[in-house]
This record gives sequence, C-alpha cells and structure tokens, in this order.
Amino acid sequence: MKPNERPVPTLEEALRKPCKHRDMTLALEPMPNFSSTPGGPHGQPLAFWASWDLADRPRRIALLVDDCQEEYRPYAGGILPNVKRLVEAFRTARAARAAHSGSDGVCIAWSAWSRAFDDGIANAMDRWYGPRGLRPEEPENAAYVFTGSAGMQPLAEIAPTEAEEADGWFYLGKHLDMFWTFDENGASYLDEKLKAQGIDTIVIVGLWTDECVLSTAYAGNSRGYDVVVVSDAVATATANQEMALQVANSTVAKVLSTDDVLRYMEQDFVAGEPGAVKGTEHPDGRKAG
Repeated sequence: MKPNERPVPTLEEALRKPCKHRDMTLALEPMPNFSSTPGGPHGQPLAFWASWDLADRPRRIALLVDDCQEEYRPYAGGILPNVKRLVEAFRTARAARAAHSGSDGVCIAWSAWSRAFDDGIANAMDRWYGPRGLRPEEPENAAYVFTGSAGMQPLAEIAPTEAEEADGWFYLGKHLDMFWTFDENGASYLDEKLKAQGIDTIVIVGLWTDECVLSTAYAGNSRGYDVVVVSDAVATATANQEMALQVANSTVAKVLSTDDVLRYMEQDFVAGEPGAVKGTEHPDGRKAG
C-alpha cells in the first residue's frame, strides 16, 4: 500500500473528530505568530515566526559549528569572537551538567567542508556549480576545498579539544546539510550523535549562511529539532546574508543574537529529560503509540 492511501478529510471534518496528541481547544485559537494579508485567500500569510521561546521549557541542546575551518578564515573574521563565546558557554554548561548529573543534554558538534575535485562524487552540487572556474591562481568555483587538508582544519580559536575530537564530535562533510553524512549503518552521523544525548534543540553557527547553515536548519527541523540560527555568529561569502536570515526566521528557525543565546545558557537553561519532547523512534521525532 502506498503511504497515506486513504481519504483525506477536510479541515472542518477533521476538527470534529478526536485527534490523538492534539489539544483541540488550543488548536482552534488564533495564532500569535501569524500576520495576514488583508483580503487574501484564507487570510493569506504575510509572515510566520516561531511560536516558541528558548526559555519556555526544559531543553536538551546542541551547538552546531558549521564549517568554521581554515580555508574560510577570511569570511569568519567578523563572527569568530561570537562563535568563540558560544563554544565557551556550551562547554561551561556541559561541565556544570557533568558535575551534577552526568554530561549529557549539552553538546557541541563541529563539521568541516571536505569536497575535493578528485573525491569521486558527481552529485547535484557539481552540476549546479558547473565544471568551470577551477583555476588555482584565480578560483571562482566554490564547490571544493582549494587548500587541501590544511584548509579543512577547524579554526584554532574554536577548535574541538582532543577529548571532543576523540569522542567523534568533529567530522568531515561533503554536502551542504550537516546531517547528510552517514555512518556504516546508513544512518545520519550527526543525528545519531545527537539522539544518543537526547538532544531536542540545535543552535547553528558558522559558514555559509545561505548554503550550509540554511540547509542544516531545514534538515534539523525535518528531523524534529527546534532550530536556532545565531544571526551574528553566521556569515557568508555572498550578498545573501540578510535574505537568508529572513527566510530562516520565517520558515523553520528562530533567529537570535549571540547575546540572546548566551543570556539563555547562563540564566535560563534547564536541562530536560531525554525523550520528553523529541522521540527517537522516527527521524522527525514522532513517538509510536
């Protein structure tokens, strides 16, 4: 049988039936995170934004440091101090957890872009960028690492410690989405690491905003995580910075400043129980039964 091969009721019909895991009274209230276009069909939306706040519940939270590597240092200069502050804050919170009740519930993951011209992959990105612009003296094509292994090293100021690297929190990626790297069983490497910690919220920093950061935000949302993008701790080489942040904030993520996230981690963060919000039985967080 094909998925969802059954008659689909209208919204009006569905609202008259009992609906497991749904608060029907709450569902019928107006959305506080919605702005409509006057006269538009179905109150055509002008804007949406996240209905949740970081401090509105206990959370299990991860900082994702996306492609903050030596090859991209010229683009990272403006955000590096903020990324460093966030890495330090998450390490502090993790240490505090370890001292009281075990170190799970707070973690940091680092990825580095590792596409090479001769890596054997011929995927959609290669076709999208095209085969030209790979002149070593004046490169234009952004699909590959130009400087080899040295360019894949994490920026020294925010690099993982030996212990963090030994625990597998730094890995190489070949696709825009940080989740699109797979282990020997075919499972998302990052998703498995986060699920082992019971993480339900991800905070994304790094490079580039309109490519890897945005791709990871959408992938994280699809996998059931609440997503935060830190506006002054992400950067890009293109002219799309503000546009990318606006799209993220109006679709899948909550866009906050470094100070907002630091204030939360230092004053409001309370670690939740594993599985209280995001289940582990389905990749988007649905719970069975």
